[in-house]
Amino acid sequence: DFATPRAILTGHDYEITCATICAELGLVISGSKEGPCLIHSMNGDLLRTLEGPENCLRPKLIQASREGYCVIYYENGLFCVFSVNGRLQASMETDDKIK
Repeated sequence: DFATPRAILTGHDYEITCATICAELGLVISGSKEGPCLIHSMNGDLLRTLEGPENCLRPKLIQASREGYCVIYYENGLFCVFSVNGRLQASMETDDKIK
């Protein structure tokens, strides 16, 4: 038996730095080195692009909730909360830098 991919997710121009799966909503959210975070369906369809504020580059961590929110931590110490519809809900800058 050989493993075969269930879906191929496309849309990033740079290497993927973080990703999460929300099985309850059937979503895969991924972030790339110099680009935005993308929301795909489990079938591989590109659904949304999450565009943060101007200084939000290089996502490091992503976490999605079954309630439809996505928290992204960027390299510069900025947290952003998005709805799965792609709307920025809140952002917060911290002095701490996660390595």
